[in-house]
Amino acid sequence: MSDHEYGGNDDLSLPKATVQKIVSEILPASSGVSFSKEARDLLIECCVEFITLVSSEANEISEKEAKKTIACDHITKALNTLGFGEYIPAVLEAAAHHKETQKVREKRGNKFEESGMTIKELEELQRQQFEAARERHA
Repeated sequence: MSDHEYGGNDDLSLPKATVQKIVSEILPASSGVSFSKEARDLLIECCVEFITLVSSEANEISEKEAKKTIACDHITKALNTLGFGEYIPAVLEAAAHHKETQKVREKRGNKFEESGMTIKELEELQRQQFEAARERHA
């Protein structure tokens, strides 16, 4: 399969610093093993290709089901179809964790609504705070 079947991966990537941090956390410092920049870049390319492959398969599955949105179920079916069924428990665990994180964010509420102030009052307060900051740093 070529990159063109998936729309090309030339403009897709993962944050290099984040990947390097993850690799550093996985490789024990006591092992004396280092991870070259070339190896990191190759790992990123492989990850992008894997994500593209799974998302393309999940998209096909969702289209066959006449769905417009790729759901978690489509991802797990895609992983299974592609022979990566052993990843499904970790994917479901990550999805559950994400769902819990979203619930916590929703419970936090809206700071603006909780302030009890109107937009005009908040704008005036912000203007006053900016003015006070300017005076402190002048």
